[in-house]
Amino acid sequence: MKKFLLFIGGLIALLVLLANLGPMVILGVSIWLLYVIFKKFIKSDSTAGKVGWVILGLVVLSITFSNMFAVIGLAAAFALYLVITNWKKDKDDPVVSEVEEDDDPFKNFERQWAEINNY
Repeated sequence: MKKFLLFIGGLIALLVLLANLGPMVILGVSIWLLYVIFKKFIKSDSTAGKVGWVILGLVVLSITFSNMFAVIGLAAAFALYLVITNWKKDKDDPVVSEVEEDDDPFKNFERQWAEINNY
């Protein structure tokens, strides 16, 4: 049942990621453009050049804010990563799987400690 729920969650995360892939690319490009514009603004000597870079920066900033819902795609990518890592976890922990019925209470201490930590 756990694998089925992980599969469904991963499928939903993948679909959300694919649906937001375009806005995620545009968001990344616009953030890069803002960086370039800031560098050009700092290097500009004239006042007219600085005003031009500020106006261009505001236009690119509006494009950036219009694609802010692409953060949902980043969250979906993270959720997909979590699903994949939980899918690969091995259920057979050698400490837990080693069960010996004996009268010595200290012989299976590690197994009991692992069982306590799992709850």
